[in-house]
Amino acid sequence: MRNGNLDMWLHPKGVEEIRTPSRTLTLLERLNIAIDVASVLDYLHVHCHEPIAHCDLKPSNVLLDDDLTAHVSDFGLARLLLKFDQESFLNQLSSTSVRGTIGYAAPEYGMGGEPSIHGDVYSFGVLLLEMFTGKRLTNELFGGNITILSYTKSALPKRVLDIVDRSILHCGLKVGFPIAECLTLVFEVGLRCCEECPANRLATSEAAKELISIKERFFKTKKDS
Repeated sequence: MRNGNLDMWLHPKGVEEIRTPSRTLTLLERLNIAIDVASVLDYLHVHCHEPIAHCDLKPSNVLLDDDLTAHVSDFGLARLLLKFDQESFLNQLSSTSVRGTIGYAAPEYGMGGEPSIHGDVYSFGVLLLEMFTGKRLTNELFGGNITILSYTKSALPKRVLDIVDRSILHCGLKVGFPIAECLTLVFEVGLRCCEECPANRLATSEAAKELISIKERFFKTKKDS
């Protein structure tokens, strides 16, 4: 894809690519990308002949085309949920290639849980928090009992502007835009996707609807990017 992947845009300083983005993603662009990803997951989970779990959602697996429309890639771990080989899946989870994405995988996978659409929802929630804080899961802020989830949760709602990617605050927003209110709602969607109990997590269709509602509420007079 001409615009590379989402990881390049969120963390340009750590990427040694020729096409490193020369600008940051706006709040609206990030919302649009999040909606695109949620919509793809909803299609995989609900609208395919058999439900499919991607099992490895992360920023580098979200590709952006010329219009910054998001496309989910790398289905190497994806499973038809009614026809998967559990032993094979668990072996892949313990492989070197998957260890690098620890933090995005749902906690139940680390305890031998079977792949599920709920696991994808958890990964999407983590992705959403990373998109709007601008912080990698390996950031020095995180360690021990501090994760991107606890970091975000502890800041809401009063300190939301303390945790947001600072570049969002200076990119494409009109004076007086209620950014704290908007971001609080976005972060709340991410946290609800990351509930400890899989059954308590939002469905991807619900996450998409909530993000679309946020977009329409705060950008109702503004055209999409």
